[in-house]
Amino acid sequence: MQVAALFRHPIKSHGRESIDQVTLTAGQTMPWDRYWAVTHDATKFDTSAPGWAHCRNFMLGARTPALAGIWARLDEAERRVTLSHCDLPDLSFCPDDQSDVARFLSWVAPLCDPDRALPKDIISVPGRGMTDSDYPTLSVMNMASHDDVALALGNPITLERWRGNIWLQGATAWVEFDWIGRRLRLGEVVLLIREPIRRCMVTNTNPVTGLRDTETLDTLKTRFGHQDFGVYAEVVETGTLRTGDKATLI
Repeated sequence: MQVAALFRHPIKSHGRESIDQVTLTAGQTMPWDRYWAVTHDATKFDTSAPGWAHCRNFMLGARTPALAGIWARLDEAERRVTLSHCDLPDLSFCPDDQSDVARFLSWVAPLCDPDRALPKDIISVPGRGMTDSDYPTLSVMNMASHDDVALALGNPITLERWRGNIWLQGATAWVEFDWIGRRLRLGEVVLLIREPIRRCMVTNTNPVTGLRDTETLDTLKTRFGHQDFGVYAEVVETGTLRTGDKATLI
């Protein structure tokens, strides 16, 4: 097995970015992955004591499918994110700058349903990516499982639909669920595979157009007997990970 692709998602549910390498630290999430999150009218988040919060407190592609069509590019040094969507002009802004946040809110408004919770602000938590899991994780995906789902659908689908961090090739389909509780060495890094990732409606959404165009979730349930794709993993040994690195169970 080897690492086929790496992705990070600088702003939770607002775009993804392909990267070639990343340094992972034991006990932490992927750097810059879900680093920022967009709050809404009903968010419960204590800005005076920021900490991890459940995904229901943030804008999500499952509730606002057009968000799934956003792509992102991050300038780490400038802490500046450039967002792209096929229906909008590009936006380059700093999520830490309140005047820039106002520009972002205006930019993203056309993608949001006015009858649902609307975006309000952008938050971050020092040292903690806002993952869906309540402990620091990253996600590992299997190319063969992806191909199996596409075959069941009868249509090709892109990897970005799953919003994963690490993609592996060379494994058999669905074998990743047998890795629960085991350790996986990827280049210099060691991960502990913790649990399957239960999927939601956002998997039905095209990551280019932001339109729901497949029955991905129903296909998982009816053809494979579960609602899972990919696995959550914890970093247990620090190191640098690159595309093309060998992956081995230990």
